[in-house]
Order: sequence, then structure tokens, then C-alpha cells
Amino acid sequence: NNERIVLDSINLKIKKGEIIGIIGKTGSGKSTLVDIIMGLLEPNNGVIAIDGRDIYFENSKDKIISWRKNISHVPQSIFLKDASIYENIAFGVDKEKINKSRVRKVAELACIKSFIENVLGSYNNYVGEKGIKLSGGQLQRIGIARALYKEFSLLVMDEATSSLDSDTEKKIINTIINLKNKPTIIMIAHKFNTLLNCNRIIQIDNGKIIKEGSPKEIINSLQKEFKLDQ
Repeated sequence: NNERIVLDSINLKIKKGEIIGIIGKTGSGKSTLVDIIMGLLEPNNGVIAIDGRDIYFENSKDKIISWRKNISHVPQSIFLKDASIYENIAFGVDKEKINKSRVRKVAELACIKSFIENVLGSYNNYVGEKGIKLSGGQLQRIGIARALYKEFSLLVMDEATSSLDSDTEKKIINTIINLKNKPTIIMIAHKFNTLLNCNRIIQIDNGKIIKEGSPKEIINSLQKEFKLDQ
């Protein structure tokens, strides 16, 4: 019911297994677009179709719930409860059903294994309320490990590596794009280096797609426009 249209005339097709980057200014509509794709927000107009079928057709909640089960999401802000590392990575899984071997594996993929074992001392140790014992980068890596723990076909990363150093970020991104199940990946990021491995980059401004192309095309265009070195 808001008079302001957040997203306007968006027409976007994503193929299975593609890696899509989304860039744009704060408030341009990036996170809203991703929320709609994930089935968290229903658009006022238009269709969100998976394999040609509208996920909101006849208001079927089963289709939306089924779609969401395919998605793993790393949000900008990672919520941690005052519980063990095991419980925070396998978030939402009963303690008795946690696959501890899988937790340790995804912790390694997210480059947080060494910190957990050598600094915290154990996966059974608690992280404190809202992860108070962890830095921003450590929180993000826990969030990435949590996303990788879940079985998924679509991975959505919303500024998921913004607090990481370049080497750690590169290592994690390379790990993700080389996952055996070859998921579809959507990445929102401000840093160009994060998006270099994308198949396409979508640039959004004022709720509209203003540019779409390869990382090289879009990054070169932005560097010229804003006279950036990197």
C-alpha cells in the first residue's frame, strides 16, 4: 500500500547453476528483490515463476514453503543465540540430531575451523548473547558455515563477506562456486572483487535494472563512471 514503488518493471531470468551478482546504492531495491525471489515478500504485481510455475498461484502456501526449503541465506546481520557452536551452525536442528561431522566440515569450508578449535577450544563452547565473543568477520564466517550446513539448490549471500579480509573472502568464494552440487548463487556486494566470479552482474538503481552484463563490462563501466581504481 506504499505509494512509492520499490521495484519497477523488473524482468529477470536466472538459469539453474548461474552465479548472479547484484549491485546498487543503499536503498536501490537490492535486498527487496532478493526477498521477493526467496518468497519472503509477495509482489503487488507480476509473477515470480520457478520452472515456469508461479509460486503464488492460487495462494498456495505449500509451493512457497517448498521453494524456501531449497534456499540457504546468509543475511547482512547474523543472528546467534547464546548456545554452542554446534547449535549455531546447525541452527534450527534438534541438538540430538546435529550432524557434528558435517558441522566441522562446513566450518572448515567457511575458514572458521581453526578459530573454533584453537581459540574457542571446542564446538561445544558457547558464543555469548548475539555472538558477543566473536568479531564481525567471525560472525560472518559462522553465518556462511550455517548456510553451507543446509542442503540447498539456491544460495543467497547479502553482503555476506563484507567484514572479511581479501584472502579469506577469496578462499571462501572459491570454495562456494566449486561446490559439488553446483547451486545457483545470488550475491549482493559492494566490493568488485567479490563479484569477479559471477556469470552476470545486475545493477539496480531506484528500483530498476539499469545495467546487466559480465563482471568485466559492469566493473569497467563503474570504474569509468566513478573514476575508481579498484
